[in-house]
Amino acid sequence: MKAIAKTKKDKGVEVIDIEKPKIKQKNDVLIKVKKASICGSDVHIYDWNEWSQARIEPTRVIGHEFAGEVVETGEDVTSIKKGDYVSAETHIACGKCYYCKNHMKHICENTKILGVHVDGAFTKYLIVPEENLVINDNELPPKIASIQEPLGNAVYSTLVEQVTAKSVLVMGCGPIGLMCVNIAKASGASTVIAVDINDFKLEKADELGADYTFNPNKDNVSEEIFEITNGLGVEVGLEMSGSVIAAETLFKSMRKGGRVSLLGIFDKKVPLDFNEDIIFKSLRIYGINGRIMFDTWYQIKGLLKSGNLNLDPIITHELPLTDFEKGIELIKKGEAIKVILDPYK
Repeated sequence: MKAIAKTKKDKGVEVIDIEKPKIKQKNDVLIKVKKASICGSDVHIYDWNEWSQARIEPTRVIGHEFAGEVVETGEDVTSIKKGDYVSAETHIACGKCYYCKNHMKHICENTKILGVHVDGAFTKYLIVPEENLVINDNELPPKIASIQEPLGNAVYSTLVEQVTAKSVLVMGCGPIGLMCVNIAKASGASTVIAVDINDFKLEKADELGADYTFNPNKDNVSEEIFEITNGLGVEVGLEMSGSVIAAETLFKSMRKGGRVSLLGIFDKKVPLDFNEDIIFKSLRIYGINGRIMFDTWYQIKGLLKSGNLNLDPIITHELPLTDFEKGIELIKKGEAIKVILDPYK
């Protein structure tokens, strides 16, 4: 079967032929992939940045966001059965370290990531441990089911504290940032402000419920925010961009006693005025790493079931699996948000 794989320690990926994987461990589950989606980390793997160089040993089938059908289970599997419609938590925890034993599996010190440390979903079949699988509602479209993993990042970032009746600033309107806009609005935020340098993404933010959108290349973002918030600043700041300038603007725009969630990954150190922008403002700051296993997944299920989320605008392209590089190109040009791949086209 065809697969998208990192075959060498250099930029790029290849379409290769691999054998259908087989059950080896008693808790293994074999899944037929229906849809998969391209993540920012897949772009990093393609570009062979420092993050991917430190983690991937070729040859590795990549991809971790997917929805599929269970076709076979290991002999010890009890909670999943053949025919189940599933997606997966992509962080595979060891279950033995300090963090796993203290209800913090999402920061397990021995974490293995699907499509990074073990073969992933950019193919027709893959193996996932039973514990990591989540059964989807049958009415959930596979393209939406395939983006629940990044949706979990957005849910955790946005709802680590309540946002109801609060002003929310989303800095960076990539897929997860746009999900945050939609989640905040669906959860009763009074005002949602979205910021990005790409007008196409800001149009999507507007479609997903943002009350205000700003482009820092055209607008004085902090000045606009203080005007909207009667000079107080925003109560909730969600940093999704990984931009140093964006992070500085976010902290300058925060209200005293506010809360910040940091998910964006920075390429360099962020110079912040800890005294003025954090300590004297009495901010609460959360570093967001993945999703809470598995609390966040139940929140995802509830939000999707409520009907209050509108994720369709985030999915801008659907391509055959072998057109992976076209999807990467569209994302890097800022012309796509979420690209769905179909292994059977």
